[in-house]
Amino acid sequence: MLDNLSTQQRVIIATILSFLFFAGYDYFFVPKPTKFQMEQNGTKAVSTKVAPVNQVAPTTTNTPSTASVETLNNNSKSISSEKSLVKISGKNFDMIIDQYGRISKFYLNGKRYRDKNGKRVQLFNDSKLPLPLEIRFSDALINSEAFKVPYTANVQNIQMKNSSVKIVLTQKLSKLTIVKTLTVYPIGKYTLNIALSKPENYFVSTGFRPDVIAGGYTFHGVLIKEFDDTLTMIKDGDAKGDEHFANAKIVADSDRYYTTSFYNLKGGLDVYISKDKDKNPLPFVKGKQNYTINGYIGVKELKILNSINKEMGDIVEYGWFTFIARPVFLLLSFLHSILGNWGWAIIVTTLIIRIVLFPLTYKGMVSMTKMKELSPKIKEIQKKYKGDPQKLNAHTMELYKKHGANPLGGCLPMILQIPVFFALYRVLQNSAELQSAPWILWIHDLSTKDPYYILPILMGATMFWQQHISPNSVQDPTQAKIMKYLPVIFTFFFMTFPAGLTLYWFINNLFSIVQQYYVNSIFEKKKVSNKEIKVKE
Repeated sequence: MLDNLSTQQRVIIATILSFLFFAGYDYFFVPKPTKFQMEQNGTKAVSTKVAPVNQVAPTTTNTPSTASVETLNNNSKSISSEKSLVKISGKNFDMIIDQYGRISKFYLNGKRYRDKNGKRVQLFNDSKLPLPLEIRFSDALINSEAFKVPYTANVQNIQMKNSSVKIVLTQKLSKLTIVKTLTVYPIGKYTLNIALSKPENYFVSTGFRPDVIAGGYTFHGVLIKEFDDTLTMIKDGDAKGDEHFANAKIVADSDRYYTTSFYNLKGGLDVYISKDKDKNPLPFVKGKQNYTINGYIGVKELKILNSINKEMGDIVEYGWFTFIARPVFLLLSFLHSILGNWGWAIIVTTLIIRIVLFPLTYKGMVSMTKMKELSPKIKEIQKKYKGDPQKLNAHTMELYKKHGANPLGGCLPMILQIPVFFALYRVLQNSAELQSAPWILWIHDLSTKDPYYILPILMGATMFWQQHISPNSVQDPTQAKIMKYLPVIFTFFFMTFPAGLTLYWFINNLFSIVQQYYVNSIFEKKKVSNKEIKVKE
């Protein structure tokens, strides 16, 4: 049966298989989204604790040693803390630093980052360690003492407005003094200086990735950008625990929309990747006696990241289709800045894509119509040269050439649409800007499925309409039946896809219908004209 399929039908089947792959991958292989970690009601104290050895420390000889963490866990009876040391309150976020000099809580402010009950998104879960800015010493005794002796701070509560704030954290151990000077900026970036009273081997962590949304067909894990611009991504569950990047520009630990990251775009970072018991990557950066490092915690919005440095935009990862997805997002973002709504931006983007592809789409539709007209003649040739494939192909190609028909013409526009479709899929899944982005009426979040399945049904209906008015050259009854049920199959596929993607395909179908009516009208006029000429003759 497959041997008798036309090229166009093969492309449609390939598209269906691609949809099946994405739907199957989402269902079977991608971890389900974790519930938002929300701010607790009341004034419950901040709780932090040191994790077991298989959760925190890199295991290579140059990283915080297993022995040091075992010593910490065995000898420290009371190493958890319910005391917050410093609280920074700002327009965009609130940050809490615990008594061990770590960022234990990070709340995002704004309507987009609240649930139905008004509770704020919390980026870190203190059951998953290490926490951002946590220091691990290779010396087991120092490491153990570091989680018994609390830091002191020069301030306790800071109200951050439009300028940066500075916090000085000091920890005095028996044989070592650590001073952390933290400068925090309103957008979520910061500069950390670590000064030791004497040289010691230590490592500082970006923290375990934000634990808000790790589901969907999205990357969650660690991304490392090296000085040769190589991007290495280590997904949750894939960490080996011995990866080393001696000269990295960026190390970012991320979930779907949020990140905690270090960067040094000039001097580089000495990065080691450890793993926890679930083989999730845990990044550490090796420090020096007097060491300064830059960081960012917050939403992976391209505008914010680019304001730090354009290279930071690489933290937003689109997968295989990045080379298409990034321009698509930039176009959407530009249109959004004009229209003020991501839904209308998707519709205008669809229109632009259709205009760009119009010459090819028009030729494809004309070719399909010609193929339908030639279908009876092709059937005669197939019947006449049934036992001679060489003559069959030769006469078929001669017929195509004579009438200016191209059997591949109808496929090319569809083939070009597939990478755009998947690129838009990744943009809708990975772009934090579209999180909770409404369109109209019942569509309150274009990055999630239509809650009432109205758009998928409209998409299926327009696909059926388009199929009804399009020329069909399929002769085999079984194939014709398969093509007939394609709108139903696609409707079920799109029920789980982001509403923005379904909107794109629905609008795309409407434009295709308009173009098909236009092509059909041209051929009808030609038929009438040809009949009039024959009558006159």
